[in-house]
Amino acid sequence: MQPYSLDLRTRVAAACAQPGSRQQQVAERFGVSVSFIKKLRHQQRATGSLAPKPASGGPARLISPAEQAWLVAYVGQHADATLAELNAAWQAEFGRPVGQTSIWNVLNEHGLRRKKK
Repeated sequence: MQPYSLDLRTRVAAACAQPGSRQQQVAERFGVSVSFIKKLRHQQRATGSLAPKPASGGPARLISPAEQAWLVAYVGQHADATLAELNAAWQAEFGRPVGQTSIWNVLNEHGLRRKKK
């Protein structure tokens, strides 16, 4: 999900600064939530900025680059292996489970798509 634009953030903050304005009314006017306005105002007081925070990038990937290289090499040797077979080989090699979606994502990034069977 994309953060709200700086333009919208600026307009919301300006509307909140008007005398007699209420957060609920501003939220309805601009189509945002009251919690967004509260967080925006808190951020403005704390940092002086209305700019969105940088993306955190999400959780760390479960498959390391070295493990990804092993998986790509394994697929090169076993081109007809299904995702279930790749998952079984993965668990035999590394001794820990990983989801088939994680395996598929790695293969997709390397141009080696697989179908689930």
